Amino acid sequence: MFIGEYQNSIDDKGRVIIPAKFREELGFRFILTKGLDRCLVIYSMEEWERFMQKLATLPKASKDARAFIRFLTGAAVECELDKQGRLVIPQALRAYAQIEKDLITTGNMDNVEIWSREVLEQYRTDNLCDDEIAAKMAELGI
Repeated sequence: MFIGEYQNSIDDKGRVIIPAKFREELGFRFILTKGLDRCLVIYSMEEWERFMQKLATLPKASKDARAFIRFLTGAAVECELDKQGRLVIPQALRAYAQIEKDLITTGNMDNVEIWSREVLEQYRTDNLCDDEIAAKMAELGI
């Protein structure tokens, strides 16, 4: 399970260090793709396969399902870490996530998210965990 938050930065070649605590569970090869809310998401190969199996059950006749599948799979790239524990984030994904320099890498239970620090700070400002969200989670049994 991925938990925790780490601050780091991206270098001029588009490389970012993946926190050591995440590397073992991710493995040497993994999938990087767009996430919701303008972040990037890393899935281990095993978790990606499980997720793809779930997506395969969505109705092909659903316009929303097709759009969601295209959003995730069209941007997905298979990545490998170098000897220093870094991955190269392709320019198209950096642009999508508005990544320029400062990053925050967070554990998100079954995946890892990479955020531009500025984007995550704005997201947190706009989406405070307040009474309304707490009530919605209570409806879901949390």
